[in-house]
Amino acid sequence: MNTFSTAAPTTDDVQEHAHGSTHWELWFAIAAGLTYGAGMIAEYAIGLPMLGWPLAFFLATYFFGGFFTVRTAISSTLRGRFEVDFLMLVAALGAALIGRWAEGAVLLFLFSLGHALEEYALSRASKSIEALAGLAPRSALVRRDGGEPVEVPVEQIMVGDVVVIRPNSRIPSDGFVISGSSAVDQSAVTGESIPVEKEPVPDRGRAERAAATLPAAHRVFAGTVNGSGALEVEVTATAADSTLSKVVELVRTADQATSPTQQFIDRFQRWYVPAVILGVAAVLLVAMYVFGQPFADAFYLAMTVLVAASPCALAIATPAAVLAGVARAARAGILVKGGAPLETLGQVKAMAFDKTGTLTWGLPRVTSLTPADGTDDALLVSTLVAVESLSDHPLASAIVRDLGDRVPESERLAATDLNAVVGRGVRARLDGERVEVGNLRMFTEQQLSLPDSLAAAYEQARDSGQTLMIVRRGSSFLGLVGVMDAARDESAQVLQALRDADVGLLVMISGDNQRVADAVGREVGIDTAIGELLPEDKVAHITRLAATQRPIAMVGDGVNDAPAMAKADIGIAMGAAGSAVALETCDIALMSDDLGRVPFAVRLSRATSRIIRQNLIASLAVVAFLVIATFIGLNIAAVVLIHEGSTLIVVANALRLLNFEKGKEHDGIEHEDKPEH
Repeated sequence: MNTFSTAAPTTDDVQEHAHGSTHWELWFAIAAGLTYGAGMIAEYAIGLPMLGWPLAFFLATYFFGGFFTVRTAISSTLRGRFEVDFLMLVAALGAALIGRWAEGAVLLFLFSLGHALEEYALSRASKSIEALAGLAPRSALVRRDGGEPVEVPVEQIMVGDVVVIRPNSRIPSDGFVISGSSAVDQSAVTGESIPVEKEPVPDRGRAERAAATLPAAHRVFAGTVNGSGALEVEVTATAADSTLSKVVELVRTADQATSPTQQFIDRFQRWYVPAVILGVAAVLLVAMYVFGQPFADAFYLAMTVLVAASPCALAIATPAAVLAGVARAARAGILVKGGAPLETLGQVKAMAFDKTGTLTWGLPRVTSLTPADGTDDALLVSTLVAVESLSDHPLASAIVRDLGDRVPESERLAATDLNAVVGRGVRARLDGERVEVGNLRMFTEQQLSLPDSLAAAYEQARDSGQTLMIVRRGSSFLGLVGVMDAARDESAQVLQALRDADVGLLVMISGDNQRVADAVGREVGIDTAIGELLPEDKVAHITRLAATQRPIAMVGDGVNDAPAMAKADIGIAMGAAGSAVALETCDIALMSDDLGRVPFAVRLSRATSRIIRQNLIASLAVVAFLVIATFIGLNIAAVVLIHEGSTLIVVANALRLLNFEKGKEHDGIEHEDKPEH
């Protein structure tokens, strides 16, 4: 967009032009070229008098070349914006007033052609965003009150409705699966390249109460594509409130967070605009009264300088790169809220991570199993599985999940009479014997001491951050089992990739005890691990970090970590798809629960800043060259041609971001799928 104002062109401006009138504008520019060519042939090749056919053709060029320019100039002037379109009209009318119809005609033709081609090129980026809006189907099969499915418009779907998803069709609403199984392609929303297997929720009532926290295996999103299986989905959000709708709206309004570079350009233009106008007036007066040029020649020189100094390419340099960068991020499942976070992310000197759910999956896993001397592994495992299968405690679920496969169905033992001992563990009976599984306090309160071999193993495992449970059957200790929220396999690779990208300080802040924080920190290779922090403590620590390391980014889940993320310069939310709170509180949202995309986002940010710098340098160089060239005889047609050509080059350079690291979002990082509960 050719802009000469103190306000940057917005994403809505770009979309309005790109989708509303781009094709008509291009056809009008072509018509202007044809009529200009006809006028030149009539005047110079055939030798007809100017007041005849040549003038008619040039007037037609004024009409076709100036139609959209006049419309845009009127619209911008009414909004109080002083733009290049207005200046080009002044220059063209000035050329006509001094009888240089051909000069004015070629100015409008080249300007309108450059503008149309620029808008056509920019539409590539805006279409990448607008394509998201067209993903959701217009209608859906809804089953209400147990009846037959009825096709209704998606706008009429209500929360609690059940929609029937046929194989290979798009999903119309956010929700959770209550029947059927299938693989769903979620790439359009979360950026995941591999379809995600979906299955029914085990407890529909619980799912209704906590839909936003359901595992990925149960949740689906509007606009994603079902695989070969049929699904029935209970709706959790209307069409207007779906994840897809929120993403589209947030990307459309991404320009509201103006980048630091654009803010500088805006300030620069506040004095540049009046300086150019004063300079043009000075050129006119000096040419007339110092060098004694006729008014027509002096006025023509002044108009040429005006066109040469108009910073079309300068004004579009940053918005075009931001638009392309935001669109590229969206296609990779990363929602970036405008130029400010996009540009700032690449400058971060420190990055803080929450532990649970970010560097770890937030799911306990069995990390150690230590039988007592003389106890068989199989006896310890079968006893644990038998007792813990009766409990609904998260640690019990982890033990059954991780150790259950080691006990064949034919050898499964059946425990009875399970009793929970609050803050200690559980007791049950197995083959007539009492079994106790609990923490050390459960046994010290009974004046029972661990055998020396188990005591040493207990101390070692506790120091590594594991939560330990002791197993005793009858009068004998069978052994220990350690459970821990272990780090993601990709966490260490992500942190190394960030170091390679020159992020200087990597910090983990956690509410867990310091021993656990240290253990996870050692496992992933964090620089500093700080535990035992309440939410307000996390905010205070981010504040202290920011005093010496700015800008600073905070990566978390966007809900519990919202205050700390808000305090950081950049807040990055993990797994934001389906979470309205995460989408609203962060600056950058990773739609999938994929930590491996953080280094890609940093690299994209730096590439965007690099493109912006290239565009700004090229734009200023072209303006300087054209202003100097006008004083040594460069005519207005050549000035406009170079002027518009440089703008197109700047836009084309920005559009390279649309293909930035295509297919390499996880370069050097092996992605790990979230384990099942």
